[in-house]
Amino acid sequence: MTVEMKNQNLNKTLLNRVLDEVRARRDEFETKRHVPKDMIAQLKELGIYRAHVPKCFGGDGLSPSEFLKMIEAISEADGSAGWVASFGSAQVYLAALPKETLAQVYANGPDVAFAGGLFPVQPAKKVEGGYIVNGVWKFASGCKGADLLGVGIGTGQGGKPLTAVLKPEDVEIVENWEVLGMRGTGSHDLKVKDVFVPDDWTFVRGGAPSIEEPICQYPSIAYAAQVLAVVNLGVARAALNEVSQTAGRASITGAPKMADRAYVRISIAKAEATLRSARAFFYEATDAAWESIMKGDGVSADQTSMLRLAAVQATRAGAEAVQAAYMLAGTSAIYDGHPLQRHLRDAMVVTQHAFLNESMYDGAGSVMLGVPPMPGFI
Repeated sequence: MTVEMKNQNLNKTLLNRVLDEVRARRDEFETKRHVPKDMIAQLKELGIYRAHVPKCFGGDGLSPSEFLKMIEAISEADGSAGWVASFGSAQVYLAALPKETLAQVYANGPDVAFAGGLFPVQPAKKVEGGYIVNGVWKFASGCKGADLLGVGIGTGQGGKPLTAVLKPEDVEIVENWEVLGMRGTGSHDLKVKDVFVPDDWTFVRGGAPSIEEPICQYPSIAYAAQVLAVVNLGVARAALNEVSQTAGRASITGAPKMADRAYVRISIAKAEATLRSARAFFYEATDAAWESIMKGDGVSADQTSMLRLAAVQATRAGAEAVQAAYMLAGTSAIYDGHPLQRHLRDAMVVTQHAFLNESMYDGAGSVMLGVPPMPGFI
């Protein structure tokens, strides 16, 4: 066995161990309404938070598909854990910080967890050498386990959010994540009062990177949509697996088993085909953009549009597959503790994200027809 094969086996063993831990603790995440720091530590061990850290700072240099498939696997185990893990992609955002700042960020190693609550943007007071930051920001997923936190303090180049990076001790987490779906993401509000942030600890989200590595050339806003969309591919797989595993059980009413009913077989096959088709498109678009970067051609507007389109389609197809599984499961699925309850609630939350809503189809259609898309789409 080669060294490479041994490393692959070790990585697979570690992934399976982490996935088992996530499955065993997903009720805990939901009850606590966040993924605890000791679980974040295991995600760090798995390499989630160093996957896209620049190699010059000890990162692993994974391709987008490699990272996305890890998030998909974690999301199959638990949607909230997958959502929190997906913010390992934020290192692509952080590459817009100055090199000297990045050296400080990764001074103790590449396993740095970043979380942000960028909106609503709160204009900060400009002072000599930086900004005085005040305000409250929403939807800071994973904030309770983060090593660094970002908040939106204005607009930068191209109207994109200017982001201030802060230490956890400078931020108050307002625990108000009272939702039905994605409960374990801990997407609480962030509150900051009179904190000075130096200029070199701010960056424009989606701005030009200071590091010249391939992953830094990948469209960061499109990628932010992808890492969330892939969560629904994992949640949908879990939902369809749940139906398949229970289809052979006897009905409490004496009716034929689910597997013996033609409409169940037809519905599960259609859901499987829809999910696999969306997944294939998703990774096809991802790999096409990455291959273009690796060849030195960058990513075209058309390719970026396809990334956005594939992300929203994966989100919708995943949600539809979960809904189909729920409909097939019958009355057993209405109970609080049934796995499909969580899958259904989680999948519908993903569809509501601003990067993944119905307007993304309009943006992609605009690019296809040569019409200027909405601002920020490309």
